[in-house]
This record gives sequence, structure tokens and C-alpha cells, in this order.
Amino acid sequence: MRKDTEIWLSYADDNLKSTKVLLDSELYNPCLQNAQQAVEKYLKALLIEKAAGLLKTHSIRELTVLLEECNVTLTITDDEIDLLDSIYLPTKYPAFSVLPYFMPDHAICKQCLDIATQVRDDVMGLMK
Repeated sequence: MRKDTEIWLSYADDNLKSTKVLLDSELYNPCLQNAQQAVEKYLKALLIEKAAGLLKTHSIRELTVLLEECNVTLTITDDEIDLLDSIYLPTKYPAFSVLPYFMPDHAICKQCLDIATQVRDDVMGLMK
């Protein structure tokens, strides 16, 4: 495994662990932000490992499209990608909520944690 890949995976793992802690602490906005960041970093680690280069984007959709162009298929669905892509930008600014149409709660945070965990599992399986 490339050294850069290991670094990206380490940062992604930190975001995933943070997601769990924040969910348990009922800190839902930062929980969602960390879930999105974990997925983004796992995907970027996979791009680095596949020698596809690093795309300067926060869009999960753009990253998955680039991976598909490299013949890499993940289990993340279009709806899950849309959910994660709706999280990134609002979390960077003080606002009512990271989600544009409703307040985040335990259920949506758990869903995002599950998505991030599945992406991690997919990525690690593809690293073999």
C-alpha cells in the first residue's frame, strides 16, 4: 500500500471514530460533518491507491464517478451520495442545520455512520 494511501486512511478512520463519539454525545451537526469527511477521505485514499490521482473536490458524487471510470464499483447508492453531498457545504458555515430541509437527529446520523462504515469496508476490500 502506498504511504499516501495509508495517511488518507488514517485520517478517514479518525473521522469515522469521531462520528461515533459525536453520535453518542448527541452532537448531530458535527457528527454528520465527520461522516461526510470520512467517506470523502476513504474515496480519495482509494483513488490514490489506484493511481488515479487526487481530485480537488468535496463531492462524493465526483469521487465515485472518477472511481467508476477506473472500473471501481462501490455499494454506496445514489440516494446515499446525495445525502452526503447535501452535508458538506452547510457544515462550513454557522447555520441552523447541516441539512437543508430538516434538523439532524439520531436516526439520520446513524444512517450516515452506517454509510461511512460501509464505504470503509468497500475501500478496504478493494485495497487487497
